[in-house]
Amino acid sequence: MPGTVIVTDSTASLSPEVAAAHGIVVVPLQVVIGAQVHDEGSDGATPEMVAGALRDFVPVSTSRPAPARLLEIYEELAAGGAESIVSIHLSGEMSGTFESAQLAAARASVPVIPVDSRQVSAATGFAALAAAEVAAAGGSAEEAAEAARRRAAAAHSYFYVDTLEYLRRGGRIGAAAALLGGALSVKPLLEIREGHVASLERVRTAGRALQRLEDLAVAAAQERPVDVCVAHLASPERAAQLADRLRQRLADQLEGRDIWCTELGAVLGAHVGPGMVAAAVSPRE
Repeated sequence: MPGTVIVTDSTASLSPEVAAAHGIVVVPLQVVIGAQVHDEGSDGATPEMVAGALRDFVPVSTSRPAPARLLEIYEELAAGGAESIVSIHLSGEMSGTFESAQLAAARASVPVIPVDSRQVSAATGFAALAAAEVAAAGGSAEEAAEAARRRAAAAHSYFYVDTLEYLRRGGRIGAAAALLGGALSVKPLLEIREGHVASLERVRTAGRALQRLEDLAVAAAQERPVDVCVAHLASPERAAQLADRLRQRLADQLEGRDIWCTELGAVLGAHVGPGMVAAAVSPRE
């Protein structure tokens, strides 16, 4: 185990294989479906479970990990030899997970640096990977945390939703904005801006929305080396189409790396609903 261990949460879209390969510890958030509480993950709440519940109008909500649970994980890592920990989480504007990390860090027996990525999904995951690379190379916890902050700040996260209703239910947008979108029968394009979900554009068709996601991702990449993730909830055909187009248009910037194409996790999926397609572009240092 390296001197500095990287911790993130299950919304970061890191597969178990990728997390294990980089020594990243992933803490699950919780999903409440009806009256049942599940940890997010393949052995608990899955995207398929959430999409089905939303379609059937079963109540779905999400919950952060308790500070005591994060402290337990920090102490387990310390007992295993960790000298310091960098704990990188989704935007504190949208979840209390970062606050839980701060509270747990104050009680940990080893130094813990909580990092608010001010991002979601793969943009947070790429920040965690940047920190893990610094730690593996012998960098300090402060250097790893700063690498995560820089990578997250440079990232762009764009997404399309079939309806704003699920974001309204979760309190991520106002009722007026959701009502307007439904009344106009538009397809909303959104982005993560300063840690919040922000409206970007409105288009009339799903096809046009996918084209704009493609163009926005290409523009965000510029001429820099980048990592890219395409995510979806119950919309694999649309996601595959977008990923294929981006592989072609960003071949030089990808430098031989593949685009991640994955289904969004249950926690974030609960807030965007079936049909969502997203593109995250993360410039490499």
